Amino acid sequence: MKKITYVTGNWAKVKSAKQILEPLGYTIDNVKMDTIEIQAENVDEVAAYSAKYASQKLKTSVLKNDTGLFIEALNGFPGPYTHYVEDKIGEEKVLKLLENEKNRKAYFIESFAYCEYKKEPVIFRSVTKGHIAKEKSGTYGWGWDFIFIPDGSDKTLANYPDNERFALWDDTAYKELVEYLEKKDNK
Repeated sequence: MKKITYVTGNWAKVKSAKQILEPLGYTIDNVKMDTIEIQAENVDEVAAYSAKYASQKLKTSVLKNDTGLFIEALNGFPGPYTHYVEDKIGEEKVLKLLENEKNRKAYFIESFAYCEYKKEPVIFRSVTKGHIAKEKSGTYGWGWDFIFIPDGSDKTLANYPDNERFALWDDTAYKELVEYLEKKDNK
């Protein structure tokens, strides 16, 4: 098995990564550390900066991610400020902002930055499409899970236990990461 050092303190991210990557031959080594999160206009820049910082501090290759919720009717808000908005106004206020909106389309962009020590990060993206519910629903998960309904479902993410909920997220970034690592290892 090959090892990937995932820099995050979020147990759900680690569990999701293990669920997807371990069957593909990768073990996930989790390191919890504070990294600098820059303010940027997109999640790719935030993930890349944090990954490079962590790789330099740990002197090894790392995986770091940043996720943003983009709501069409709000011109992509909160986008790269998703965590900040959740802390400051929460889901209830976002629902209030959308109260009279017909267009409730939204999507999560999950940007994974893989950074080898002393190199530039490589970015992989997943996009999970869906829409914002009219009210909070469910008992699983946290935060945005209570108001986000992924395409192909009629319930919010918070209505699904962990393994089912993780399977509703787009896993394109993980697959592209594995392809990248396999090509790199076979050179």
